[in-house]
Amino acid sequence: MKLDKFDKEILRVLQKDATISMAELSQRVGLSHTPCWRRVKKLEKQGIIKQKVTILDHKKLNLGVSVFIYVSIKNHDSVSLTAFEKAVQDINEIVECHTTSGDKDYLLKVIVESVEEYEKLLKAKLTQLPCVDHISSTFALKQVKNTTELPL
Repeated sequence: MKLDKFDKEILRVLQKDATISMAELSQRVGLSHTPCWRRVKKLEKQGIIKQKVTILDHKKLNLGVSVFIYVSIKNHDSVSLTAFEKAVQDINEIVECHTTSGDKDYLLKVIVESVEEYEKLLKAKLTQLPCVDHISSTFALKQVKNTTELPL
């Protein structure tokens, strides 16, 4: 989709603060209120703006352990892959799931309270996911960068 400079600026501003008023947004991007509002609605309708959320600080919520997990699947038929992907949706601690290239099939990001909680999750749920052949976990020591802002 072709975005002009106003669309990109609207997206830049909204990525930083989705709670900004339409009056403030229109002033910051250099448009009057109604054209700015129309552009935001168009970006929403096109699916470029997917949703507006509140980002929480996981450490302040006592969820200080981030784990990255590579998963290899036994069978690569569509039934097995679909079953795995569906089951992942039901585990709240999994906050991201990506298919990957190379010798691993999926990369998961899990956020939990402690290493002990991860061990419980691993034994009770992750090893029970459909068609799992191998799981390899890596614990994040420090988060160096975390942003939801896309480079426009």
